[in-house]
Amino acid sequence: MKEFIVTVVPTKNPAILKFETNHFITKNNNYEFKNIDEAKNSPLAQQLFYLPFIKTVYISGNFIGLERYDIVEWDDVKDSVAQQLVDYLNEGEPVVNEDDNKKKVAVTVYAEVTPNPAVMKFVTNKKIVPTTFEFKNIDEAKESELAKQLFMLPFVKEVFFDENYVSISKYEVAEWDDITLELREKIRDFIAEGHEVVSATSLQKQKTDTPQAKLEDTNLDDTSKQIIDILEEYVKPAVASDGGNILFKSYEAETKTVNVILQGACSGCPSSTYTLKNGIETMLKNMMGDKVQEVVALNG
Repeated sequence: MKEFIVTVVPTKNPAILKFETNHFITKNNNYEFKNIDEAKNSPLAQQLFYLPFIKTVYISGNFIGLERYDIVEWDDVKDSVAQQLVDYLNEGEPVVNEDDNKKKVAVTVYAEVTPNPAVMKFVTNKKIVPTTFEFKNIDEAKESELAKQLFMLPFVKEVFFDENYVSISKYEVAEWDDITLELREKIRDFIAEGHEVVSATSLQKQKTDTPQAKLEDTNLDDTSKQIIDILEEYVKPAVASDGGNILFKSYEAETKTVNVILQGACSGCPSSTYTLKNGIETMLKNMMGDKVQEVVALNG
C-alpha cells in the first residue's frame, strides 16, 4: 500500500494553498467543487467542506488546492488540514469516484487558415476555456494537458487557446497539408474524452488578469480603462476571428503611447504591423483624440 506524504505549497493567491502529494490521486483529471452538493462524487471534498473555512476544493493529479474564507488564516490551520489529508489518503479512502466508462462528448473540430501563414486555427463547436491562454513552450504548458500533448509533436512551436478554438504556430520543418489532419484529430479526441483543457488552478490564476479584473483595478487611470473598453468592444472580435488576441499592457501619459501584447495568430504575423498602425492606432486616435499618439506591440 502506498504511503502518502503531503507538502504544503503557497500560491500567489493568499487565500489558496496547494497540498501536494507524493503519489497521483486522480486519473489525470481535474476537479473543482464550490460546495458540498457539487462534491457528491468526491468523498474527500465532502469531508473537507465540513471544515467551516473551506470555500473551494480543487483536486488534480498530484495535489489538492483549497481556497479559504477570511474567517481564518492559513498559518493557523494548514498543519492540521495537511495531517487530515495524510490520514485520509493513507486509509485508502476514495478521492473521487471517477467513471472509467464516461461517455465521450460530441464535438467537431475544423481547421481554418489565418492571415499568419505559420498559424492554423482549429475551431470547436463547444466552449473549451473561459478566457485566453498562451503557451510559448512545453514548460509554460504544465497546467494544460492538451497543450503539453501538442508540444510533444516536433513541428508545434506555440499554442494559444480562446473560448472555442486553438491556434497553433508551427515550425517551417512541416507543411500544413501534411499535419493539419493529425492536429485536428488530436484536439478533437482530447476534448471528446471529457478532459479539462486547462487546469482549475490555472483558471483561478487567470481570473486576476482578465480585462474585467483590470477595469476593477483602482490603480488604473481612466484613460487606460477607456482604452481597454475600446480594445474589448471593437478590436478583440476582429483579431479573434483571425485566431489571435490583443492585450492591453500599459499607457504612458507623457508620450501618449499605448503598449499592447499580441497573441496567437497575431504574434509574428507579417501583416500585424500594418493592422496595428493603420487599424488599431488609427481607431484609438479617432476615438480618443489627442490622448493617443502611438500604439506599440511589446512583442511585435
